[in-house]
Amino acid sequence: MTIRQKILDIAKERILILDGGMGSLIQALNLGKICNDHLCIANPQKIIDIHEAYLKAGADIIETCSFNSTFISLAEYGLEYQAYEISAAAARIARECVNRFPAQDKPRFVAGSVGPTAKGASLYPDINNPGKRTITWDELEAAYYDNVRGLWDGGVDMFIVETVFDTLNAKAAFFAISRLMEERNIDIPVIVSATVSNDSVEGKGRLLSGQSLEAFVVSVQHMNPLAIGLNCSSGAEKLLPFVREISKTLKDKKLPCMVIAYPNSGFPNSQGIYEETPEMMSGKIDAYFKENLVNIVGGCCGTTPAHIEVIAKKAADYSPREILPEIQVSNSTQGIWLSGYEALYAENSDVFLESISKIDTKDINEFRQALIDGEFENAADIARDIIDGGADILPIEIDDEKILNRFLDFALLDPYVAKVPFYLKSANTNVLETGLKRLQGKALAGPMGLEEASKIKRYGAYPLIGV
Repeated sequence: MTIRQKILDIAKERILILDGGMGSLIQALNLGKICNDHLCIANPQKIIDIHEAYLKAGADIIETCSFNSTFISLAEYGLEYQAYEISAAAARIARECVNRFPAQDKPRFVAGSVGPTAKGASLYPDINNPGKRTITWDELEAAYYDNVRGLWDGGVDMFIVETVFDTLNAKAAFFAISRLMEERNIDIPVIVSATVSNDSVEGKGRLLSGQSLEAFVVSVQHMNPLAIGLNCSSGAEKLLPFVREISKTLKDKKLPCMVIAYPNSGFPNSQGIYEETPEMMSGKIDAYFKENLVNIVGGCCGTTPAHIEVIAKKAADYSPREILPEIQVSNSTQGIWLSGYEALYAENSDVFLESISKIDTKDINEFRQALIDGEFENAADIARDIIDGGADILPIEIDDEKILNRFLDFALLDPYVAKVPFYLKSANTNVLETGLKRLQGKALAGPMGLEEASKIKRYGAYPLIGV
């Protein structure tokens, strides 16, 4: 039986328990300014003690101490050259801890923590310079590949791509995981968890990169995630409406995916200390159980084994959220979902193409000419006018990678343009890939043959075959 099936079987019977905070417990050790992840090599016993405390508290799943184990994040400590080694060590430690606990009545699992890095591929560090980026897709994908390769070689059961504030970063991580799975001929379950922006309002959560939670769910479906959810962000009470939103989105779209939630223990005080006690936090997380919103629950910043123990005992009294059967995903009646900042549905791709055909020919011609002339800011303004005129998808037909990249610099800076899905039309697969490396949403892309379609799907796009 696969790891995915084992977890799904357990999740049908009860709520699974994830562990709690790692960084806050390391901070409490007063070891000074250190790289937490490097302890997996420099002082592994400290990490072993934390893992075992969470396992004794009732955790079914423990996360590796590898949240910052990409060479991007490790560069802050001059440790970028050890990215693979630290990732592998983090996984080995967690694996050894799990193996020391009896599995007959309570199987335990290791989730490889894949953090977001501090850099967002969709974010603009300088709005006066639309072409400037702090990180590119290729840099992210390379960094994530070393990270997940080390975690897998060290013995994880699954990956958890967490604290996602920019879906484009997550998609680069997914691409690296897909590359690893293809090379090793393996299937690795993936959990993905986002963090909502402070600008979010109840019933309409958003990531820092601007995407709605509904669009986020649509954008990550190409990885067939084991679970989707939220972590960090805030305490359990404030996170509740957004967990509801994730659960409802999965149900409405008939997606066979679990819901995971692991909030902070409230907010830190002026000294950076989280003051919410285990009893206070479990009392607030009680609504998650009563409303049948979650399949996996745990804690993030400020939580301790004591928090997880109380939460685990309370979760045992409740039934888990119902998981829809896998067969519904392949049902042709499900239609197609695309996304920009917002999500868009159609019964089939012909509906999208028909919608595009209704765009005023004059506007399309002006848009193309502006691209050809290198008037990218003007092209973005015309795109805005096209959308303002009622278009719910933006067609971009171009065969030049540099032109497409420059246009996207300006187009994605405008939330009004970025809210809709894009249709990248080119016979050149390299052009399509260039564009998809910039889009955090789920785009249309084509035309192409079956062989190219398989590759394009790894970017999270919907391929138009032979169109």
